[in-house]
Amino acid sequence: MEQESIGQANKPPDRRWRSFKRNRPAVGSLILLGAITAGCVATLPWSLSRYDAQNLETSRQSPTASPPIGTDLLGRPLWARCALGGAISLVVGLAAAAISVLVGVTWGTLAGLAGGRTDALLMRFVDILYGLPYILLVILIKMAFENPLRSFLGGARAANIVILFVAIGAVSWLTMARVIRGQVLSLKAQPFVEAARAMGVGPVGILWRHLLPNLVGPIVVYATLTIPQAILQESFLSFLGIGVQPPVPSWGNLAADGVTAINNVESFWWLLVFPCGLLSVTLLGLNFLGDGLRDAFDPKTGN
Repeated sequence: MEQESIGQANKPPDRRWRSFKRNRPAVGSLILLGAITAGCVATLPWSLSRYDAQNLETSRQSPTASPPIGTDLLGRPLWARCALGGAISLVVGLAAAAISVLVGVTWGTLAGLAGGRTDALLMRFVDILYGLPYILLVILIKMAFENPLRSFLGGARAANIVILFVAIGAVSWLTMARVIRGQVLSLKAQPFVEAARAMGVGPVGILWRHLLPNLVGPIVVYATLTIPQAILQESFLSFLGIGVQPPVPSWGNLAADGVTAINNVESFWWLLVFPCGLLSVTLLGLNFLGDGLRDAFDPKTGN
């Protein structure tokens, strides 16, 4: 009876996979994202050594004169900067999503299980953070921890990137906490949880055996949707100049450089098109992938 109730709450793994495979945009997005990620990671030995290699003699040339996709205004190869910028943007997105999942799931589960005043106190804190501009929170976190991390990591560039994904992750867990709390409150009222409690199973056993297996679906789906949000926030912060600092590239600050290179006299369009194109394709693919995973884990959809 207990296992049957749990099975009704979630699709079996084989049905999830069949449901996901039928979603062609999600499958295509998974392949595309794998190719982009593999390309950024595989080219790291070259992009790390060439992303800041200036060559003023070849600067401001057309893309055809500076293969494969041209150079920036300082003669640095744009392919190396886009590849390294993509790796940094993806790492920031994945790390921020991991922090968001860890904090959000812990916070939401604790609030849902505890109930009463503890639940009210925890969720009022979430409401307060929701009311604050996330850019302000990122700036405050950066000001508080940048100098200690700089001395600990031995460099400003590494400290800046670490602070960035910690700051983004620290403000991205709020939605996850609300979703998980709602799921826990719903699952607590299910008959199989009541049966387990009547059989003498303690809170820890109920959490590990019955609640967490049913929370896997929402966690996976919202984690997938958090990654593009974190990448977009990193790009926006870098575009404003408070994210990844030059000369280290990210898709955000590359797009900012591309905007300044567009003018009526001589337009260096490739400096804007390539980083913005890669960013747009990645975000679109992640959203399609998230939609596919949501449909695959949703027990209300078909086989």
